[in-house]
Parts: sequence; structure tokens; C-alpha cells
Amino acid sequence: MSLPSTPPRLDAALRSVARRYLLPANATAFVHERQASPSTALAMAIERGREMVARGEVPDAALEHVFLQALAALIHEAMRPESGDPAFQAMVLRHRHAHVREYASLSAHAARDRRRVHAGVNAIAHPAKRQRMPAGPEREALAQLHAAASCGRWSELWVALQRLAVRGEANDSSLARNAARLLEAPALDHLRRLDALASDELVRRYQSLWDGHGPRSGSATAAARGLVSHRRGKAVEASATRALEALASRLNEEEGAQSSYRVVTSMRVPPSIPASLERAKAEWDAVLLRQAGTVDASPAWDVCLLVEAKASVDAATTDLPRLLRGLRLLAHAEENAVYPFETRQGEVRLRGASLRTLSTDETSLARTVLYCCDAPAEAAPRLLSAASRMQLLSAQPCLAFASALAQRHRADPLGLRPVWNDLLESTRWRGVLHQYPMLRQVRELMVHVEDLQAAAMPADFG
Repeated sequence: MSLPSTPPRLDAALRSVARRYLLPANATAFVHERQASPSTALAMAIERGREMVARGEVPDAALEHVFLQALAALIHEAMRPESGDPAFQAMVLRHRHAHVREYASLSAHAARDRRRVHAGVNAIAHPAKRQRMPAGPEREALAQLHAAASCGRWSELWVALQRLAVRGEANDSSLARNAARLLEAPALDHLRRLDALASDELVRRYQSLWDGHGPRSGSATAAARGLVSHRRGKAVEASATRALEALASRLNEEEGAQSSYRVVTSMRVPPSIPASLERAKAEWDAVLLRQAGTVDASPAWDVCLLVEAKASVDAATTDLPRLLRGLRLLAHAEENAVYPFETRQGEVRLRGASLRTLSTDETSLARTVLYCCDAPAEAAPRLLSAASRMQLLSAQPCLAFASALAQRHRADPLGLRPVWNDLLESTRWRGVLHQYPMLRQVRELMVHVEDLQAAAMPADFG
């Protein structure tokens, strides 16, 4: 497949954009190993292991020792009572105690269980149903039933359902049968058990640690934070779009009648492209298009640049695999087809020939994709990604090591050796083993919105 045909002036502009987030090719360039934090030392050990594997060498015992010591230090750091990692400490508590694991498992499905119970209660005691009933003990019982479910008083609901089921047994009423079915459903038992466990001291400690990590899912605090995050993302997207529009305007000025550029936002991939949308990016934040003639009297466009707006480097790092799958999806377009894409600016028709040139190789990627961010470049970038750190800490040997620390038992770093072996051999750990090259790749694609805006200035064009 040939590389995308990037217009020369656009290519010059992209080459001129400052790349303030770049990382060096060598992970050890930042700091001497003895001065490194546990996470940085771990990232450097992982990268040296990856390089040796790539050369067909077997990482030696000395490197294994460095990795194990750094991983042990990371766990010690995460387990500090005051300054450690609450999420990891909650995981360790769950690892150590069966009833905390039970509580965590029930909590994970509590929203689903509540929906099922509410649906069952509404089927027999919805206010609209009660209005059609004559006043009396049965209508009052249903009102109490609905009130208990609405307030989440699950044990009270269970008692009310029992009474209703027993009361109706004599005449075999449908109301009694529905109440009996709801009593037999596992969802209500799960919610009652969750309530019972919630008063346990260790469970309260577990929940407190999770609350320290972040607000509970579905809470008002979580909703407020989600709104702030959404607004933050939209602000970055708007800034990136303005910078891209300035670039399009400058290209139109420079090239005149030779071509026509435009920017569209929220570009959604149509289902007519013959490939699976599963886990692939199906909506692009901002896209620079170049008119490539007309088809059936309508303008047809080629993709010049795909831009994704992110509030942080971590957000882009997490997004990269999905972005790459999104590019492969677009590249499945048929050569001679024209595809309608919906955008905020209306429908645009893109040539399949242009989409087919999109590629995930590094050279092509650098010419067709940008991550835009407005966060400052860090003086000391984090070399171990948040996702890699969590996968390492979540490994069973790490949880066992941390559990020993929590019980003030001897914790031998050699017990972490299975993590090192899995890292080098298991495909499940490939993302962690290759996390530094991925981090470098993301940062090579990332520009500050101000730098993209500056690239649209006349002096930046060759």
C-alpha cells in the first residue's frame, strides 16, 4: 500500500509543528537507575527486557533482580498508609478476605440487580396499577411494597413480598404468583446480602479505600466529575478544531484555486465500510479534508489529517490501540466507492481510494494523525503508564506480596518472579512489555494546540 499523498504544504506545516511531549529513544536517558523512582526504575527494566527479547537474547539474572527489586519497591510505595494507592490497598483487602470479595462481586452487579427488582415490583405495584384498584388492605400492601423498593429497603421488601405471597395463596391469585417469583429471583437475595455485608468493619474499610480512589459509580459526585471531565474534553476539542481550521484557511490561501480544504468535526464512520466496528474508533474529533473533484454532481473529499483531542498524555496512550483499529477499519474501504460520513457540518462524501491509503505504519501515521492536547509538558514525564502499573500491581503474586506486607510477614521479592516470566513470555503481557515504545509513539503524534495554531502561520510554511 502506498503512503497517503500528503500535500507538500501540509507536509511542511506538520514537520514544522513543535513536539514538546517527545520522549528519547532510550528509556534510561532521563535518570540514573539509582536515582529513579520505583515506577521509573521498573519502566527502564521492562524496556531493557523488551530490547533484549527483540534481539533474540535471554534477559539475564541481573536484569531480573533489578525488575524484582523495583516491583517490590513499587508495592511498598503503594501500600503506605498515608501516601499510598487506595485502589491497590482495596484490591489487597479484597484478596485477603472472602467476604470482602463477595461484597465487591455483589457491588459490581448491584445496579443490574436493582433494575431487575424494580422491574418486578413495578409489574405488580406500579402507582398506575394501584390507582385502578379499590381502596383496601391489598392496595395498601402494594403501596408499602413499592415504597420499600423505591427507598432500597430490601429486607423490608422481602418481608412485604412474603406477606403478599402468603395472603394470595388461598385463592391462587396472579398477584401472589408474581410476588413468589420475585422472592425466588436471585437479584433480591443479592441486594439483601449486600446490605448485610455493608456493616462489616473490613467491608467499610474497603469501601472507604474505594471512595478515596474516586467517587462511587452513579453517585452525585461521580456525575459532577464526569460533567467537568466532559466539559474539559469539549474545550480541548474546540481549541484543536480552531487550530485545524486556521491551518485549512492558510492552505487555501497558499494553494488558491488549486485545491479546497475544509474541517469537519465529529465524523462518524458509516456501516457501509466492509469491516467490523468492534473496539475500533468510529468517530473522529476533527478531520482536515481536501476536495478531490465531484461525484454525481456532489463534492468528493480526501482525508488529509485526522485529529483527536485529549486532555492528557495518559488519555491518548489509552486511546491509541482503538485509534489504530479505527484506521484499519477506514482502510477497508473499497477503491472505487464513495462513502457518506455524517459530521456536525452535515454529510460529507469521502473517496474510498483516499481511505484505503490510511495505514498504521509509523511513517504513514505521523503524516495522517495528530493527538492535540493543551496540558503542559512535564519536566519529568511518567515512563510507566497508568495502565501498565495497574496490570502489574493486579497480578496475583503482587497481591500476595502486598498481603504479606499488610500482615507484617516477610515478603520476599523472589515471589514476584512469575510476573517477570509472564512479562517476557505471555501474549497477555505484550502491552506492558511494549509500553515504552507505545508511549513514545503517542508522544510523537501529540502536539500542543498552541503549536498547531502556530504552524498555520505563513512563516511556518516551506
